[in-house]
Amino acid sequence: MDWPHNLLFLLIISIFLGLSQPRSPKGKRKGQGRSGPLAPGPHQVPLDLVSRVKPYARMEEYERNLEEMVAQLRNSSELAKRKCEVNLQLWMSNKRSLSPWGYSINHDPSRIPADLPEARCLCLGCVNPFTMQEDRSMVSVPVFSQVPVRRRLCPPPPRTGPCRQRAVMETIAVGCTCIF
Repeated sequence: MDWPHNLLFLLIISIFLGLSQPRSPKGKRKGQGRSGPLAPGPHQVPLDLVSRVKPYARMEEYERNLEEMVAQLRNSSELAKRKCEVNLQLWMSNKRSLSPWGYSINHDPSRIPADLPEARCLCLGCVNPFTMQEDRSMVSVPVFSQVPVRRRLCPPPPRTGPCRQRAVMETIAVGCTCIF
């Protein structure tokens, strides 16, 4: 694609995103005069349906997806490969990046889920796009994000009692990027 097509694509996306935003009526400021929930449109869920959804349903689905990712990672040869190289034949972004990364399993028994896939940079430098060789004038660094997890809180060993759980955000590496 050349640049006119890219520009047209960005214009269409921005128009689409602009149309999906709720607009306030003329003469009124946002937040004034709303007496109830907005009429559901194609991109909105009625509020009465949202209130009926179990709050933990999405967290359970999220945790199930993480468990599937960890199972796929354990069953693949991904953990063994630690080479600093770009593979343009693959569609996986972690192998096509100029700062490629692999995954390891971050294990913590007091966390739910106990295992999380975590990115590890495969290069000290970055891959030069012209020579496809590692260039150490730049540095590969991990990119971090916070993910929701639950922590098991159990009483100290002399005491007995049930363990509790608390939702927290944990910071993990999700990819790598190049910096100068």
